[in-house]
Amino acid sequence: MIRKLLARFRQPAVTLTAEHQARLESLKPKISANCKADLTSGRVVVVDVETTGLSLANDHLIAIGAVAINSGRIAVADSFGVVLRQETESDKANILVHGIGGSAQRAGLPPEEALLAFLEYLDGAPLFAFHVAFDETMLRKACKRFLGIEFRHTWVDLAYLLPEFFPDYGNKYHALDDWMAHFSIVNDARHNALADALATAQLGLIALRAARAKRATDFKALQDMEKAQRWLNAAR
Repeated sequence: MIRKLLARFRQPAVTLTAEHQARLESLKPKISANCKADLTSGRVVVVDVETTGLSLANDHLIAIGAVAINSGRIAVADSFGVVLRQETESDKANILVHGIGGSAQRAGLPPEEALLAFLEYLDGAPLFAFHVAFDETMLRKACKRFLGIEFRHTWVDLAYLLPEFFPDYGNKYHALDDWMAHFSIVNDARHNALADALATAQLGLIALRAARAKRATDFKALQDMEKAQRWLNAAR
């Protein structure tokens, strides 16, 4: 009985082509949880994902959108968007959320290619997201399933960093839409991964400017600020 249960949850072995394996090996050294990128001249990537639902355990990745902040400026030309090919399209209610129809899902890139392309675009840069746990978990699950690697990379969560810089609003604003409205950031394509990444990048730029005003010089300082904010929230 136990063997049958284990077999049920065991993932199939990852099989990559020689080309994919070579690309992956060149990328592995750039995947790191320790990053001290300079906040003035460095590159930060802001990411957002779309999924089949909101369950971290049962749902999976459909699309990735990302845009870079280079040397303190949003670089729209330095952006990335991809749909991962789905064996079975998500249900209609889910499609109504992200707008990626069944035909688009079936015509997406093979997951291995899509994830490798994302890692190549990332190129070792640290990551910003709003509510990191969801995006990070979905990316880690996909990388484990399709590439056979642990995607343990450097992230900072704007959901905690923004209250650090704007404490008067930290108790009022909890959702991405709250902060966007406060800073008059317009997003006409909500729940489109690339559009949401661009909107989040605008919040990231505001956070970076506030960080420099506090004389934070590198990404490690932002991680320390986030940890402090998490500790304060837990202590309340």
